[in-house]
Order: sequence, then C-alpha cells, then structure tokens
Amino acid sequence: MRYGTNCKEHPYSWVIDTPVATTTQLRDLAATHGASAFGVTVAEPFTDALATLREHKTSGLSGSLRFTYDDPDVATDIRRSFPWAQSLIVVGANYVARASGPASTGALVARFATDDHYMHVRLVIGEIVNHIRGLGGRTKLLIDDNRLVDRTAAVRAGVGWIGKSTMLLAPGHGPWMLLGTVVTDLELEPTGPMNRGCGTCVACIPACPTDAITPEGIDARRCLSAWLQTAGSLPHWIRPKLGRRIYGCDDCLTSCPPGGKALDSAGNKTIDLAFVDLLAMEDDQLLDRFSWWYVPRRDPRFIRRNIVVAAGNSREPDALGPIESHLDHRSGLIRGHAAWALAQHSGAQAEQTLNDLGAMETDPEVLDEIEIALQMIEG
Repeated sequence: MRYGTNCKEHPYSWVIDTPVATTTQLRDLAATHGASAFGVTVAEPFTDALATLREHKTSGLSGSLRFTYDDPDVATDIRRSFPWAQSLIVVGANYVARASGPASTGALVARFATDDHYMHVRLVIGEIVNHIRGLGGRTKLLIDDNRLVDRTAAVRAGVGWIGKSTMLLAPGHGPWMLLGTVVTDLELEPTGPMNRGCGTCVACIPACPTDAITPEGIDARRCLSAWLQTAGSLPHWIRPKLGRRIYGCDDCLTSCPPGGKALDSAGNKTIDLAFVDLLAMEDDQLLDRFSWWYVPRRDPRFIRRNIVVAAGNSREPDALGPIESHLDHRSGLIRGHAAWALAQHSGAQAEQTLNDLGAMETDPEVLDEIEIALQMIEG
C-alpha cells in the first residue's frame, strides 16, 4: 500500500496498489539469473503441432516414442491441464559451456545428459515462479513435461525456430538450449513468434548416422537417441550404429552452423566413462550415477544393456573383461546383448565361448542372440 497524498477527495486515505508483473520485468529477472533466451506467448492451443503429432503417429514416424505422443490433444492445449492458464513464459538456458564433451575412449553421453543441466533452468524459472506467486499470481512450472509441446511454445514465444533436425535453434546459441516453461494466470504481453528458418542449410541431414532426419521430421524408428531410451531388446541393425553411445546423440547438434560459435567457446573438458568402471557398478549405483536420465520404468537393465553394446562396439581391450562378466548375468536381456557384444568385440576369438554358452543356456531369446552372434563371426 502507499499513502495517497495525490487523492484530492481524500488526501489522507490509503490507496491500494494492485501488484502486477510485466513481460519486461520478467525478462529482466530471467536475464539476471542467467537465462539465455526468454519469451511469452498466449496459452492458446497449438493446432499445427496437434496435426503433426497425429500424422507422425499414423505414419509410424513416432516409432515407440511416448512423451507428447501419448496424448497429443493434451500436449497441444495447455488449458486441458490448467484451465486457468492465460500465458506461457518460456525460458531457454545454454548448457554447452557447462557440459563435458566426448572422450576418445569409453562410453559416450550426449552433452545435455552429462550432468543435470536442467538444474540451471529450474533455478531461473523458479525465480520467475516465486516472483509471480509473490504478487498473488498462479503458476505451474513445466520442464520436459508431456503436457506441453515446449519447443512449439518456444517458437511462438520468439525464443527460437525449429531446425530441420527438429531441434529448437536460437540466435547465438543454435541447438544448445534447454527449455523451461511457466504456466500462469497473468495476462502478459506476448513477445511474438520467431520468424526464421534454416534456409538452404542441410548440414544436420548427412550428419545423422542413421538418416533419421527426413523432410517430414525425425523418424524415431531410426533415431539413435530414441532407441537408447527404449525398453526391451535393441534391434540388431541399430546396435553397430550406436558406436560408443550409451545415452543421446549429438551429431545433428555438433554439425549445426548456428550453434558453432557456442560449441567452440565451450572448452575441451571431457567426461571419463570407462566401460570397466560402468559395468562394475551395481544396478542402484547406475541409477544413482545417471539419476537425471529418462530410463523406462527406472529399470537399470536398460542402462546396462546400452553400456554392454557400446563396449562391444568400442573393441577396446579393457572392455573385453566387463563384457564377458555379463555373459552369466541374471537377466536374459543382458546375457543376450553381452553375447552379441562379445562377437562384435572379439570376432572369431569369441566363437568357443559362445558355443559353450549355447550348450548351457535355456532361455530361447538368449539362444537366438547366441546364434546371431555366431553368424556374425562366420561372416
């Protein structure tokens, strides 16, 4: 409240100021706490995104991905989840300067997943949430949430544009951005959409190891990053293409010219993820080590599966022992992938071991894996 000395009718009355937040104030607040990009848009449905999600599900491009594909109607209309929503505040944070790059040996992890880099996003939008709530406004914080197509919201808010890789690209940062969104009941001034595109640049398309980038968008059936987050057995055709990757793939990001300057300024620090160390971990240790990863059903077998396959692809001498130690793993899924990895790693030298395994194994799926591994050796 303030003292109303300018009120002619009641010069000594108290006048109540209505607390407000403006787009400019919130932008400044975000910048103060290290945001790389900021935008506001109205909480209206994303009709084009809804059509795209439906088309990809129908055509099969979505593969086994769930996320926003689970319920496209909800993901593209924020008011289905929050009827009171009036505005969406989108914040972007450049993470590449804090992320470790790939080492020359051991497992590879995409830069966004080398640490909990969303921590910085949570910090920035947490400040925005606290500010709005302090003014009496209503909010909901969303990060990587199935209830919002956040990249589409970011485009409409002017944070960036969608590249041919389907990544959000932002001026000065390229694809090296993580997003957070605040849903609020405040009617804020929109910042306007980002009217840019990739033009004739196609750098990301030949960079993709599996030709997953198509004119219609990403074919999740071919995307390495998607497969590494999928439950069950990995298809045999995808395993060699994974290389040493165990989570994510940066190839379409590192090839993107708009992100080149940010990547060049990131430094040369790397993360050491030796296969011998990773495969010596217990299940709970693996989950703790990578607690910020999306792992289907939080089942550590899927992390271990990825590591075993990557160890086989690496053909690193130190990886042989860890692979062999998983040939008698309690999980048939792991035993089967270990048999494949052994053949991939050691070739003909693995033949006798695989034959011995086949004589003892009773699980039909593992027996199939052993047979395929022996066929790999034969040629």
